Amino acid sequence: MPPHSNGNLSMAYFQDFVLEGFGGGLETQALLFAVFLALYMVTVLGNILMIIVITLDARLHSPMYFFLKNLSFVDLCYSSVIAPNALANFFSSSKVITFAGCATQFFFLSLLATTEGFLLGVMAYDRFMAICNPLRYPITMCQSACTCLVLGAYCVGCFNSIVQTSFTFHLPFCSSNRINHFFCDVPPLLQIACGNTAINELLLFGICGFMIVGLAFVILISYGYITVTILRMHSGAGRRKIFSTCGSHMTAVTLFFGTLFVMYAQPGAIESMEQGKVVSVFYTLVIPMLNPLIYSLRNKDVKEAVRRLGQKHMTM
Repeated sequence: MPPHSNGNLSMAYFQDFVLEGFGGGLETQALLFAVFLALYMVTVLGNILMIIVITLDARLHSPMYFFLKNLSFVDLCYSSVIAPNALANFFSSSKVITFAGCATQFFFLSLLATTEGFLLGVMAYDRFMAICNPLRYPITMCQSACTCLVLGAYCVGCFNSIVQTSFTFHLPFCSSNRINHFFCDVPPLLQIACGNTAINELLLFGICGFMIVGLAFVILISYGYITVTILRMHSGAGRRKIFSTCGSHMTAVTLFFGTLFVMYAQPGAIESMEQGKVVSVFYTLVIPMLNPLIYSLRNKDVKEAVRRLGQKHMTM
């Protein structure tokens, strides 16, 4: 970490951080370890299965499943940025993470979280085009357009991550090196910074709030048009299929954006660290675990693809 001075006062920096994680004795730590491990294992298996099924089944080679495969990849990476280190720290006496390691973890966390938010927005736009403009859908959502939308989500995520990481890790951390969290995140880092954090808080609430509210607004508008179109349909079977697909997506959207809003887009989020830890478990481990379950259990095409893959594997 570069040296820093404030007037005539030199500040000594900590080169390492300590992730305090969750309190409690050995039994509590063992229980939390088991919960985290179970969540992470289901997340890994579920998202890898989704990626394999969508890749191998030609019937799922459509824009909707292309975006879903990318969402599964992001969820897999997202939880892998947090879970292995958190699991190792449950029984570690030091729980130390280097400055570079902390910055790297936060960079990828921010990149993947932002990317997931925009992917959910892209998926809402895809459903809007498929249901409300079916004749234009094959042209509008061609392979090149889908690829550009996914790359755009990653680019926005990368931009937000660079901004947040740069501003956060240029702060002087000289009052304490103990992070009251189980991973490196903006709110607990701002708590131990001894410099002026007003700009960082403005960036956190401003950029994150704008993206969360903006994306949520776009998604709600898309599903408003979708709902009107569905209600005009005469086919009951068609209505049920579309409601099932869109219901899965809205469930994922509500869970993801709801937890992010509680964590980052409201005043007072920085002070409530104990609440923040619980919410963080939800959006870093629980939601990546639930997404493949939500999209597979409520999606007939995915369930049939899994069945075909299983039958093919058994006959080999």
